[in-house]
Amino acid sequence: MTPEHLRDAAAVAAIFGFFAMAWFGWAQEAPPCRWVKWLAAGSILSILTLIGGGLLMWQHWSDGTVFDDQVGTRFGIVVGIEFASAGIGSAVLAVRKRAQLISAWIAFVVGVHFFPVAVVLEIPALHLVAALVTAASVASVFIARAKQLTISAVVGASTGTVLLASALLSLLDAFLR
Repeated sequence: MTPEHLRDAAAVAAIFGFFAMAWFGWAQEAPPCRWVKWLAAGSILSILTLIGGGLLMWQHWSDGTVFDDQVGTRFGIVVGIEFASAGIGSAVLAVRKRAQLISAWIAFVVGVHFFPVAVVLEIPALHLVAALVTAASVASVFIARAKQLTISAVVGASTGTVLLASALLSLLDAFLR
């Protein structure tokens, strides 16, 4: 991931580990039986990555970070827009009786929000995460329908995998400094 500061690399590992765990959890809504052990393994590895990143971030809390007042404000605006878009879109899908698409919608919003986050946090590699999560959110709908799977299983597994891989790379990056 290569953020400028070790603390930020550890934070990315912890945050992505947390959200990878959440996506693997969502995938367990109704996955094929053969996926369950892999989703559980993804969840466990995500938790371990979260803990490793969190501990490393805590150890280096006083070190440098990209976050200052301006970055914090811009980041907050991006995340606020993300939450509002995810919530409004989910409500619209629920009202229109398309709730099965909510997981894909939220993954799409998450993926798109990583583009400005990459700029705000000055982590160019997040553009790749953004592209992969966004593509996974769209492709998951078509894959799920073609294979007669639940959309949440496909989008959760694919988004969880992208976030876990990114979290592990961030953790490795932080440890190697």
